[in-house]
Amino acid sequence: MAQSFRELTAWQRAMQLTLAVYRLTQGIPREEQYGLTNQIRRAVVSIPSNIAEGQGRSSAGEFRQFLGIARGSNCDVQTQLEIARALNFGDPKLIDEAEALSNEVRKMLFGILDSLGRQETENRQLRTAN
Repeated sequence: MAQSFRELTAWQRAMQLTLAVYRLTQGIPREEQYGLTNQIRRAVVSIPSNIAEGQGRSSAGEFRQFLGIARGSNCDVQTQLEIARALNFGDPKLIDEAEALSNEVRKMLFGILDSLGRQETENRQLRTAN
């Protein structure tokens, strides 16, 4: 396991996603500043923040919980990107970039969660064998 959240590729990609969304939202109409812009920015910042907080916790169970929150926030971002696209808000190329990063982060989060689940199963089997 990584010593620091900064070493986690999922966190690094989530940071890239965050920057991509901030670039995208600069092109969303000003009247959406407290609507869609605020909502998507809050959701995207939550992703790397929860990955970092979970990795800093003391147990795999807590890490899984925070990864689940990050996964939910990523789903929020994907939905809000679809809304932006449907309303023709922002540069379509920036939306595509953010969607690609979001899909990559989603796969990484599922991979980490799967790995943690397998580790927990193996540890449980070892405890019952002894």
